[in-house]
Amino acid sequence: MNFILRLILTLIFLTNAPNLVHSYHNYQEALTKCILFFEGQRSGYLPLDQRVDWRANSGLGDGSDRGVDLTGGYYDAGDNVKFNFPMAFTTTMLAWSVVEFGELMPPIEVRNSLVAIKWATDYLLKTVARPNGIYVQVGDPISDHNCWERPEDMDTKRTSYVVDAPNPASDVAGETAAALAASSMVFRKADPGYADTLLRNAITTFQYADNYRGAYSDNSDVRQGACPFYCDFDGYQDELLWGAAWLRRATQNDTYLNYIQSNAHTLGADDNINEFGWDNKHAGLNVLVSKVRILFIIFNLHLF
Repeated sequence: MNFILRLILTLIFLTNAPNLVHSYHNYQEALTKCILFFEGQRSGYLPLDQRVDWRANSGLGDGSDRGVDLTGGYYDAGDNVKFNFPMAFTTTMLAWSVVEFGELMPPIEVRNSLVAIKWATDYLLKTVARPNGIYVQVGDPISDHNCWERPEDMDTKRTSYVVDAPNPASDVAGETAAALAASSMVFRKADPGYADTLLRNAITTFQYADNYRGAYSDNSDVRQGACPFYCDFDGYQDELLWGAAWLRRATQNDTYLNYIQSNAHTLGADDNINEFGWDNKHAGLNVLVSKVRILFIIFNLHLF
């Protein structure tokens, strides 16, 4: 999914670059198909307007092993597993693309993007409904990877993996907080009530991530499901800073900017890392914080 996200951001730019509109490649069609991809990855009860009509309802018992409803969300790649760590990052990136480029996108693709984001956030809200805890995955990856089948025909174990305080899950919780905060900005005008719900849950989820610091894949009950697929290889610290950065942008509350400044050295914000993906957020963090700094400089210049 991460490749698709990078492609979406590139295509949004290319679709609206004046000197490329009449090029040989149809970038708007490519953008449409990239967003359509997410409908093919849907889990749960599918809506009547589902465009990928060869898919049907699936994963309808997700969460039943824990007595909760964990239906919905997206399957990962070609798997039938719902890995929350990369799914939350996918959601953050989709939301970021709309926040930055929504005004340049065709109206129909803005709508489709919001639908894709909400399909994820509705699920993520379910995963953080547990006080001081978070569901981090649904599906046993070993049995799933050993059985190539459609999600509609699944007969593999649908294990629900959960982390409760004082056990840490700063990486997944921090990324989930980022996803909910970024998405709240997307829905602020279209659905203020839903935006408030997303932001409220982002704040409490970030508090859990920060209060109980550590990687979710270090928990023995979770590690066998998360690793070696989506272990936290690069540490949980960047997700704390990333979550704080998105909360700062969504709330305009300088408490989160102060958090970044106070914890920057301890959490490795000054690390010179060029990569950006589901496990390492330093490059994206630098972009978000740089935007705040630039606006601060411009604002102060106007004061004189």
